[in-house]
Amino acid sequence: MPAPFRFSASLAGTPADQLADTARRAEELGFSTVTLSDHFTEQPAPLIGLMAAAAATSTLRVLPLVLANDYRNPIVVAQELATLDALSGGRLELGIGAGWMTTDYELSAIPLDSPGTRIDRLRESVDILMDLLRTGHVDHAGTHYTISGDRPGPAPVQSHIPLLLAGGKPKMLRLAGEKADIVGINPALTAGVIDERAGRNATLEETDRKIEWVREGAGDRFDTLELQTRIHLAMITDDREKVAAEMAPLLGISAEEALASPHALVGSAQQCVDEVQRWRDRWGLSYVSINAENMEEFAPVVEALTGR
Repeated sequence: MPAPFRFSASLAGTPADQLADTARRAEELGFSTVTLSDHFTEQPAPLIGLMAAAAATSTLRVLPLVLANDYRNPIVVAQELATLDALSGGRLELGIGAGWMTTDYELSAIPLDSPGTRIDRLRESVDILMDLLRTGHVDHAGTHYTISGDRPGPAPVQSHIPLLLAGGKPKMLRLAGEKADIVGINPALTAGVIDERAGRNATLEETDRKIEWVREGAGDRFDTLELQTRIHLAMITDDREKVAAEMAPLLGISAEEALASPHALVGSAQQCVDEVQRWRDRWGLSYVSINAENMEEFAPVVEALTGR
């Protein structure tokens, strides 16, 4: 049985003084969740910004999409996440990743290790966080962390805070299949920037491969996973072919490939509803994330599909 549809809106482009109002509007429009990414740019700091969103709403869930593991020690993350879950009344979803954006590492002077090393470190961090958040205690001695003790801070409201891991390459997606409750299917961003290389990795055929990597990691638990996609091109229009033809060259793919990608959602409201349903039929994708600036125009899509 596929998971029911739900939608999130990214607040990354929202000024800090508009976070509360934007979050309230997302809740009014039927969005399940608001998200914030974790970059050293002009965007609000993720956990503080999400707390502002939670404080302004009553049912809206909050999700860092995603925290970069290299930027914080797991003990610090566990305390902050437990506090956010407690103060929001149990509305936190935890998204964490290995880090990828080159400019973040350059600005912070944090060493940018190989993808394999960063993913191995993330695996250890996930185990530490899950022990601390779900049992209140950890005893971990690994290659990257040695931590033993009780969780600092308040107890979270949720006994099982949902874990989201996302990726676009085999090692990360197998880890996500193994460990996560929610798996994000992303373009591969190993170049450290978003450019046409990401577009070429976002096609229908590439997504088929990614789902298989998740299956390999998940094994028998695959059918329990919620699968998520992040939309990078979203537009309600009566001429989807024209929009795709204009945008596809920037993505390094054809217009037909762009329209078939689960990272582009272009067309009339009904065409978008039909397209999202096709994604779930083919891949099991049911959790759709768009930018907050597109919330209003996509409200009919959210209304038509949420909970179905």
